[in-house]
Amino acid sequence: MSQPVIHLQDLVHRYGKHEALHGLSLSVEPGSCYGFFGRNGAGKTTAIKCLLNLLRPQSGSVRVFGLDPRRDEAEIKSRLAYVPDFVAFYPWMSVRESLDYQASFRPRWSRETEARLLAQFQLDPAAPTSGLSKGQRTQLALVGAIASEPELLVLDEPTSGLDPMVRREFIRTIIGAYQEAAPGKRTVFVSTHLIAEFEGLIDGFTILDQGRAVLESNADEARTKFRRFRARFDGDAPPVTAFPAAKSARRDGRDLELVVNGNGDAILDQLRACKPLSVETESLSLEEIVVATIGGNVS
Repeated sequence: MSQPVIHLQDLVHRYGKHEALHGLSLSVEPGSCYGFFGRNGAGKTTAIKCLLNLLRPQSGSVRVFGLDPRRDEAEIKSRLAYVPDFVAFYPWMSVRESLDYQASFRPRWSRETEARLLAQFQLDPAAPTSGLSKGQRTQLALVGAIASEPELLVLDEPTSGLDPMVRREFIRTIIGAYQEAAPGKRTVFVSTHLIAEFEGLIDGFTILDQGRAVLESNADEARTKFRRFRARFDGDAPPVTAFPAAKSARRDGRDLELVVNGNGDAILDQLRACKPLSVETESLSLEEIVVATIGGNVS
């Protein structure tokens, strides 16, 4: 078994009397794209700051590359890149100067990748960083993060402020190319509300709710377990109370919709015993799995 790139064990962090993380544990394997999902205020950014040693947890352990961020911070940060939700640059620098400054701290820096991304994002190297929009600042941060060729890319709402076309290009082309350049060696840890746009990249994920991990799963396994059944009946559909093992149920006249988690075959047999005219089954998307797990809206 390979050593996890990120390993959090029983992590607890409090802001005064408010406990933001309640015994959080998760493990991220090398070469994967790992999703970190949950509502605003669930504790995602707090967990990320703990693994970067920007916050010190009250209890629990953090390991990145098998190292302790409190003792080995410089080595860890030389091997990762971090793009937060809000990015800022020295206002007296140009885009070119900012990238040169970042490159001076990095053991590896790809000028070819840098030039390609600057052109792709249509960023002017001579432009002052003080005049960049929020979306352009995010783009510049992403250029610097990926050009440094890190082993671990930590992204906290990385597409915030980007327009839909740039978001799609970044997620599907840039992140995919970053990992494909070194298969099995480059890891992405991403906290995002735009779950649907990362759907095809996510290998595993943790759903956080009120500081607790409520679901940790491989993405393909989760899609197998979480299923939706839609049934139509000749007369009124059976009451939803007839399916207490379903994750959720909705009845509308002749139609019945059930969402299940891991017990689908038994519920499907029960549903067919009610002699519906038709039954359709489908796997849930990751976004639907998050909503089914914590309810409501994740934004």
